[in-house]
Amino acid sequence: QEVFLSLWRTYDRLRLLEDQLFGRHGLTAQQYNALRLLRGARPEKLPTLAVGARLISRAPDITRLLDRLHERGLVDRERPAENRRVVLVGITDAGVDLLHELAAEVRECHERQLGHLKPNEMKALVELLRKARGPHENGDSDWH
Repeated sequence: QEVFLSLWRTYDRLRLLEDQLFGRHGLTAQQYNALRLLRGARPEKLPTLAVGARLISRAPDITRLLDRLHERGLVDRERPAENRRVVLVGITDAGVDLLHELAAEVRECHERQLGHLKPNEMKALVELLRKARGPHENGDSDWH
């Protein structure tokens, strides 16, 4: 129970800094994550469900999340003629510009969150957290 409570408290403190940062730009952490995923896929567009599946934390309503980004002109959507049930999503130039604008602030936020840890401590922490998620977790080596 102590480990669980410590993880929860740590998540809450780290998330607070991100919420403040993204909130200043009218974003949530999940919206930021979706924009980064779409930038990584650019110039390709991804199916809505693929974006939802790749998010770091689960988004119960990926459509609404993308709707909000679309309303701001940060993503565009299209329905391929060959399969009208699929919606493809891509990041716009405005979305790329916003990520570029946020880059220094995000690095500063990460420094505030964990910059006091030594590189070997961060590596050990990443490994312990990976083990805690269990053997079924894979492909999450996106620690930058």
